[in-house]
Amino acid sequence: MKRLYFIVNLVAGKATIGSMLGDILDQFTKSGYEVTIHITQNGKDAREKAKYACSAGYDLIVCAGGDGTLSQCLHGIMASKNKPPVGYIPAGSTNDFARTLGIPKNTMDAVKWITHGTPMEIDIGSFNNRYFTYIAAFGAFTNVTYETSQQVKNVLGHASYILNGLTQLTNLRSKLMRIEYDGNVLEDDFIFGMVTNSGSIAGLLSMNDFVLDDGLFEVTLIKKPANIVQLQKIVHSLLNISVEIDKEYIRSFRTDKITFTALNDEQISWTLDGEFGGDLPVNVVENHCKAIRFMAGDRDQSIFSDPDAIS
Repeated sequence: MKRLYFIVNLVAGKATIGSMLGDILDQFTKSGYEVTIHITQNGKDAREKAKYACSAGYDLIVCAGGDGTLSQCLHGIMASKNKPPVGYIPAGSTNDFARTLGIPKNTMDAVKWITHGTPMEIDIGSFNNRYFTYIAAFGAFTNVTYETSQQVKNVLGHASYILNGLTQLTNLRSKLMRIEYDGNVLEDDFIFGMVTNSGSIAGLLSMNDFVLDDGLFEVTLIKKPANIVQLQKIVHSLLNISVEIDKEYIRSFRTDKITFTALNDEQISWTLDGEFGGDLPVNVVENHCKAIRFMAGDRDQSIFSDPDAIS
C-alpha cells in the first residue's frame, strides 16, 4: 500500500480545515493510501516534518494550509535527497500558489485533484539559503502580508491587503540598490521589487505570460516616483491589467538568477511567500528548474463539483 504523509495547519485562513479531516482522510484511504497525519505545532514544524517524510520514504506528501505552510513544507523537501510528489490543499486567506496551479477552491475537489492527478514538475526559488514557491519581494507593501493580523484577513479577505497597503502610500521610502542579472547592472532608487513564479500576487496583482517550469523568474522593479500623483498612476497600472504598464518607472524582465545589493546602511526587509524573509544587505535569488513535482488534476474531469472554480 502507498504511504501518504499529511501535514495540516489547523489555524490557517478561517480555520475550517479541521472540520473536514474525516472526509479528507476517507478519500485518501479509498484511493489506496495508508495515511500518517501531523498537525503543525509552530511556524517551522511543517519544514521538519516534510523533511522527515522524505527520509522515511513516503510516496506522497500532502500539505493543508496557507502559502506560508506550503513554503515551509517545500523548504524541508528541497533540503532532502529523496523528493516525493507534493499535494496541496489550500486553506489560507489568499492561496496565491494554488490559484496559479489551478487547484479547485472546494476542499474535497482539491483532494481529488491530488488523488486523481499526475505529478507535474515546477520551478522552485532559492533566496540565499532559503526557498520559496512564488514570490520574493522588498519595499512597498511587502510587509503587509506578514503584518496583517489573521483576524483581519479572515474578516476582509483580499481587501485587507489593499487597506493595509493604502495606509503606507504617504510613508514610502526608496531603497538605493544595485541589481545584477545576466551581465546587466542596474543602480537606482527603488520603492518595490519582486521576483515571481506565479499568476497572482496577494490575490491582487495578475501576472501574465509566466511559465511554471521554464527555469526563469519574472522580475518587476519600481523606481522612486517623482510625486504622489505619479505613484498613484504606478499602482493603478499594476492593479489594472487593462492599463499599459508605466515603463518610465516600472522595469520588467526574466532571469534565472539575480543579485540585490543595498548601497547604503539602511536595512531592506524582504518577504518570501508572505512570510518575513530577512534583511541582509546582499541577497541572491536563483531558480531551481523543475525541482519539485506537484500533483495536478484535470479541471475538466467530472469528479469535481465545479470544474471552473479554482482558488
